[in-house]
Amino acid sequence: MAEKRNIFLVGPMGAGKSTIGRHLADMLHLEFYDSDQEIERRTGADIAWVFDLEGEEGFRVREENVIQDLTELQGIVLATGGGSVLSKETRNRLSARGIVVYLETPIEKQVARTQRDKRRPLLQTEEAPKEVLERLAEERNPLYAEIADFTVRTDEQSARAVASQIIDKLGF
Repeated sequence: MAEKRNIFLVGPMGAGKSTIGRHLADMLHLEFYDSDQEIERRTGADIAWVFDLEGEEGFRVREENVIQDLTELQGIVLATGGGSVLSKETRNRLSARGIVVYLETPIEKQVARTQRDKRRPLLQTEEAPKEVLERLAEERNPLYAEIADFTVRTDEQSARAVASQIIDKLGF
């Protein structure tokens, strides 16, 4: 790869952005970053704690700053948080600084993949996870699609197969 290009993965929680991103980075010999992990590294606390202390609004400010910093790097694969696209500035940065891949996943798969995960603050409510995910999808899916250079469905494939499919679409 002559020029260093960035690949940014967007999509809902449970789409496999981190797992697919690691495979993709490995296969393309690029650095991998996960915006949630970077927030945890910088704060020294997990995402749930940041949500508890600062609320979703405080978390989103941190997320926007982390993504601003990470998108300035070259030759990376970045798995973004599901709600990162709520920020117009973040959407603009992702679109301008790399290739955006929307990992599309049905609600049923999201529910199955997130049901035991206690590290997802938006699902730790009285509301049924499926209802939360449907509400988030209604709000966020159009934003993912708006900035995506292309979309890949992740429902019935292994993470490695999805990464290979992305590489094929990129023409690398």
